Amino acid sequence: MTTLVVLGPTGSGKTGVSIELAKALNGEIISADSRAIYKGMDIGTAKPTREEMQGVPHYGLDLVKPDERFTVADWKHYAEDKIRDIKARGKLPIIVGGTGLYIDALIYDYQFKGPTGAKIGDFEQKTCSDRKEIKGDYLLIGIEWPTDELRARLNKRITQMFCPALYKEVKKLVQA
Repeated sequence: MTTLVVLGPTGSGKTGVSIELAKALNGEIISADSRAIYKGMDIGTAKPTREEMQGVPHYGLDLVKPDERFTVADWKHYAEDKIRDIKARGKLPIIVGGTGLYIDALIYDYQFKGPTGAKIGDFEQKTCSDRKEIKGDYLLIGIEWPTDELRARLNKRITQMFCPALYKEVKKLVQA
């Protein structure tokens, strides 16, 4: 069974597209956003709300506290486990990125040396693909907007984000 990967720049609508795909194709979503893994970083990372998720299961959100380490190797291991679990239940895994290195590590099967959870710099990339051959059964779906339309989408998003709730979120994170 294929794993879908939804890619695109920030603000391109990856979340909305992935939710619609999941509803239509009996899928579940794995976030490949290196900031959405942190608990308490909701508004600043544009993490989808329960309402936005529309009942579609989402994984890869709120995995660790902001002061805890979580490397690309940790995420790759996590995502591979979730993909196996989702497929075992007869559902379609949908990776939604986010972070290019996370996606590359998964689809090009980067191999890391060192223990999971190691500090940054404690592991080394043992084998790095040349990014010419995808390792596994992945179907990549890219979202692209004309530059002026993407800029308008981002401006709207930024305006919505900068609100008293974001200030409170940041203040809470700083005080923790």
